[in-house]
Amino acid sequence: MIDMKGVTVRYGSLTALNNFTLELPAGEVYGFIGPNGAGKSTTMKVLACLLRADSGRAHVDGMDVRTHSFPIRRIIGYMPDFLGVYDDLTVDEYLQFFASAFEIPRKKRRAIVDGVLELTDLTEKRDSMVDGLSRGMQQRLGVARVLIHDPKVLLLDEPASGLDPRARIEMRSLLTELRSMGKTIIVSSHILSELHEMCTSIGIIERGTLLFSGSLDDAFKQAGVGERIAIRLEGDPDNAERVLRSIDLVDSVRKENGDMVVDLVAGTLGHHDLIERLVRSNVRIDAFRPISTKLEDVFLRITQGKVQ
Repeated sequence: MIDMKGVTVRYGSLTALNNFTLELPAGEVYGFIGPNGAGKSTTMKVLACLLRADSGRAHVDGMDVRTHSFPIRRIIGYMPDFLGVYDDLTVDEYLQFFASAFEIPRKKRRAIVDGVLELTDLTEKRDSMVDGLSRGMQQRLGVARVLIHDPKVLLLDEPASGLDPRARIEMRSLLTELRSMGKTIIVSSHILSELHEMCTSIGIIERGTLLFSGSLDDAFKQAGVGERIAIRLEGDPDNAERVLRSIDLVDSVRKENGDMVVDLVAGTLGHHDLIERLVRSNVRIDAFRPISTKLEDVFLRITQGKVQ
């Protein structure tokens, strides 16, 4: 669905994208991760036909962004990181305006607008003024706007930026619903834990260079992040720690809140083997709990903290 090869974009002496290559199949939900200024927004603008690359090529659904910008815009929904709203329009009028802009027949507009209002949980705000909505409501309205023409591809640039915790949860639920509808989605965010929960794959970009692109499992392996387990033990903790450190599949051991937190070697899925070895060494286990590895750990391992 999305194919970028060797794309380079420069702003004067600044290289925003450097030989950028990305391939995404239809139905993928791609979490785009990187610090401010890394090139995330530039990538989306190229795909949305809003910015022409200096070199390389980019295709959306088999169409070149340079020569087929009009038909590409028909199948893309682009939501920038800042939603500009129109004064003196209600939510309904705002969506009706964009339905007209996409040349949706008048007799179909009512049903389509009603549908996106329901999907984004904005039905009760139909008659509210757009510029009077909360930040979270405006972000949901932005998603409603890009869904008006039922695009195949969604480019969502920081859709949860500036939202309170409840609004972020609601936005995550909405994006999960869009994923179930089969949309191909690129979503950038600084809230890495939420990308972890809803994305099928991720890309990590720094200083215009794509450092990693692939599944979450592959990201953990490349970053050298293995399975993490919390073990509550009975008896002598020092002896248990010595036993744990002697086991070859254990990468590190530390004490935390009364537990032994054990990191296994990257790519190792061996907690069952770990239990067996502890039991054979006469270490008594009171509780054993896997800990979800965080995407933040992967991001910090792969990136170097550089900005443009």
